[in-house]
Amino acid sequence: MLMRTDPFREFDRLAQLFGLNGTDTRPSAMPMDAYRAGDEFVVQFDLPGVAPESIDLGVERNVLTVRAERKPDHGDDADMLVTERPRGVFSRQLFLGDSLDNENISAHCDAGVLTLRIPVAEQAKPRKIAVAATPERKAIDA
Repeated sequence: MLMRTDPFREFDRLAQLFGLNGTDTRPSAMPMDAYRAGDEFVVQFDLPGVAPESIDLGVERNVLTVRAERKPDHGDDADMLVTERPRGVFSRQLFLGDSLDNENISAHCDAGVLTLRIPVAEQAKPRKIAVAATPERKAIDA
């Protein structure tokens, strides 16, 4: 099972409305979708304009951390007229349940969407249990 807690998510949205970009000490959150598809969980993060090489993924114990940075693509001497596109540092942490295989997570970034595939651990997959038949007992004549 995939668990997510982020009590300050609404504050992050307000900060983005007021143009506060993510910093190393207070990164912005990134939008996410998560769902189960068969024997794996799929998690997708929106990271428009983020170079795949600036994405940092890590797992420590059962916590998955996604960190990325979107740097401005204009020079320091540019006079900005409008700055609505989010920039700065983005980060998100997910708590992975014991039923997930943390060793075999795969990641792919395409068109600004980072997709993680987290397989369900073998011991957590549903399985059938065979029922053995006992041999017939011979009737004892008394």
